[in-house]
Amino acid sequence: MKAHVYVTLKRTVLDPQGQTIHGALKRMQYTGVEEVRQGKYFQLTLRGMMDASDARAQVERIARDVLTNPVIEEFTYRIEE
Repeated sequence: MKAHVYVTLKRTVLDPQGQTIHGALKRMQYTGVEEVRQGKYFQLTLRGMMDASDARAQVERIARDVLTNPVIEEFTYRIEE
C-alpha cells in the first residue's frame, strides 16, 4: 500500500518560486498558464496488513506532525492499495 502526500503553501502565503516559474513560462510564450504554486511530494510505503482507516489516520498524522509546517503549509493525500 502506498500513500502519496502533496504539500503546498497555503493560498494566503506568497510563493516566490511559483511566481518566478510563472514569469519564465510567460516569457517562453506559455500563455495558457494563469498561476504556478510549487510544493513537495512524498511517497510513503505502508505495511501491507494495515487496514484502510488505520492507514488514513497514520498518513494524516505523519503529514501534519512531520511533513508540513502547519503555519504556512497544507497537505492532501491519496492512498493506493
